[in-house]
Amino acid sequence: MKPIHIIIIIALVAVIAVVISTLSDAGTYSDFKESSAKPGKEFHIIGTLNTNKPIEYDAQVDPNRFSFYMIDEKGIEKKVVYNKPKPQDFEKSEKVVIIGSMKGDEFVATSLLLKCPSKYNSEKQPEKFGEKKF
Repeated sequence: MKPIHIIIIIALVAVIAVVISTLSDAGTYSDFKESSAKPGKEFHIIGTLNTNKPIEYDAQVDPNRFSFYMIDEKGIEKKVVYNKPKPQDFEKSEKVVIIGSMKGDEFVATSLLLKCPSKYNSEKQPEKFGEKKF
C-alpha cells in the first residue's frame, strides 16, 4: 500500500471517530429523575411551568438570576435556576425546554427554549375567504 492510502485511511477513521463521539454526546430529552441520578451531566428536559409556585426575578437585586418551578413530562417538579435574565413573555409559554444539569436539589439551566402558544388555531379558521374554501 502506498503511504498516501494509509494517510487517507487514518484521516477517515479520525473523521468517523469525531462524528460518533459528537452524536453520542448530543443531548437527548430526559426527565428530572434521570438528571438527579447523574448530577453534573447535561440534560434536555421538557416540561411545563408550575404557575402555582412563585417565579423569582428581581432585576434590581440581581438581573442575572431567574428561578421558577417546572413539572417534567413524568410529573416530577423541581426548582430551576437560570443565571441569565428572565425571557420576555415567559409566563405565556406552553412548554419549556431546559438544558443544564442538577446541582443539589435544583436544576441549573444554561439555556431555555420556550414554546409559545400559537396564534393560529384550526378552530378560528374561516370557513370561506373569497372564492377559496378552507
